[in-house]
Amino acid sequence: MRQLVIMQDPGVSPNASGLPGLPEVRTLAGATITFALVACVVALIISAAAWALGNINSNPHVASKGRVGVLASLGAAILIGSANSLIRFFSGIVIG
Repeated sequence: MRQLVIMQDPGVSPNASGLPGLPEVRTLAGATITFALVACVVALIISAAAWALGNINSNPHVASKGRVGVLASLGAAILIGSANSLIRFFSGIVIG
């Protein structure tokens, strides 16, 4: 027979002033997001050009790789741009 174990709240919550250098880490994270979004834009431009050139030259392999690159760069940009909101949303979920 199995027993139901009730999880207790350990009383630990995020502390914004607990670590020295936290503002610098936040600045670094913001700069990393900016750099990653710029890289997604560059990848989108290159992939779109490969897709177009593959279609113009009747090369289905290059066109399909360009199409995959366009979708991947768009997906990455969506995830990177919404990372803060996603973390904020999922950190508020209480299990139990």
